[in-house]
Amino acid sequence: MTAAATKPEETTSDKALEQRGNLHINRSVLRKIAEHTADADPGSARSGRKNGADAEISGPDDALRVRLTVALRYPNPVRETVASIRERVGDELSRIAGCEVRSVDVTVSGLVPPTAAPRVE
Repeated sequence: MTAAATKPEETTSDKALEQRGNLHINRSVLRKIAEHTADADPGSARSGRKNGADAEISGPDDALRVRLTVALRYPNPVRETVASIRERVGDELSRIAGCEVRSVDVTVSGLVPPTAAPRVE
């Protein structure tokens, strides 16, 4: 028994698409997305509420400019970690909010050493 492959019909006409409204995402939401994404990077030094990323968003939705200030884990390589954060933030803002990111500027505010394991005597 074989079934013929059928092409799914388009359920949304062009006219219906034109009648839809616009979506505007508040800058504070975009800022939180950028901060959360930067903090989720393995090289970020975020621990609890300390050393969290701080973001500023400017520009229109089709050309966002993001300015991040982050603390990084020491001794991770700074260039590679910053490149990873830039890529993650741009991809996540595009994926979640549908925005095009023109630039992600990262300022490293500090290098945080690893926490020492408790000594057992």
